[in-house]
Amino acid sequence: MEKIRIGFIGTGGMAQVHASQLLELDNVEISAITDVSAEAREQFISQLGLTNVKQFKEYHDMLEQAELDGVIICSPHTLHFEQATTVLERGLHVLIEKPMTCSSREAEQLIETAKQSGKIMQVSYQRHFQPEFIYIHDAIASGKIGEVTSVTASLYQQWWRGSNDTYSWRKDPKLSGGGFLMDSGSHIIDVLLWTTGLTPAHVTSQLSQQGAPVEIDTFTSIQFKEGAVAGLNLVGYSPTWHETYVFCGEKGAIFYENDKITLHMSGEEPIHPQLPKPTTNQDKSFIDAICGEHEVQVPGEFALKVVKLSEMIYKSAGYKPY
Repeated sequence: MEKIRIGFIGTGGMAQVHASQLLELDNVEISAITDVSAEAREQFISQLGLTNVKQFKEYHDMLEQAELDGVIICSPHTLHFEQATTVLERGLHVLIEKPMTCSSREAEQLIETAKQSGKIMQVSYQRHFQPEFIYIHDAIASGKIGEVTSVTASLYQQWWRGSNDTYSWRKDPKLSGGGFLMDSGSHIIDVLLWTTGLTPAHVTSQLSQQGAPVEIDTFTSIQFKEGAVAGLNLVGYSPTWHETYVFCGEKGAIFYENDKITLHMSGEEPIHPQLPKPTTNQDKSFIDAICGEHEVQVPGEFALKVVKLSEMIYKSAGYKPY
């Protein structure tokens, strides 16, 4: 069996997560890596125990000199569009860390580039592969709780607290394209849109920068075309991590709190569903799509919806992230 040769653009923490998952697959080989930091490249190779991996400072050099089938992009957000475009135009498959791009214009162009190339383009929203969120998605899609009437989605994280958090590319708007909403908040917007299938029609937002160069806390009310309403709360200035969702429908509700799910049906005792163990992840899914085993699970067309809602929130707050 020939191995699928993967290259990395960016070798930070998330790249190591992707690489660890790829190393569990027999049909994958990490062939090359790119990072402007030689120290970061060496740390990536050392921690993962890799051998025979070509190193590059510039991703253009990697694409020209390394033999690859696909590339995983784990670079700062504002670089995604240019890098993914180049990868696709080189005839390679691409998995992009969230957010796909920092604007809907770029997202739409990238989707068209992927179509023209005929290559796989997937966006790394890992909750699509986690049993808790698959359960929520399927329960709503099957009508288990009836038509959705309201949703509350909240994430609290130590994103801006601590002496080591004040300097990072994630806090530089020229690289990050935004603050907590564009970063960790992108996952919560993903869950909100993917699990419900709802279409945002109008948003009202308030945000606070907490003295940072980017937005930190964002509170948004959403009116959907289908009639449901939602509250989206993204708090980057928190002393701890906490993630919650409440999906209310005409017949019941699903409560999610830090990986635990409770189903409340009207007039019945609460249920804590038994969930299966995960069978895939964003990286295995990407490789399986390359091998033709299934369609792309998180395509650019869906990731575009996340970008569009993010833009609506920033516009409502009168905020230009970069």
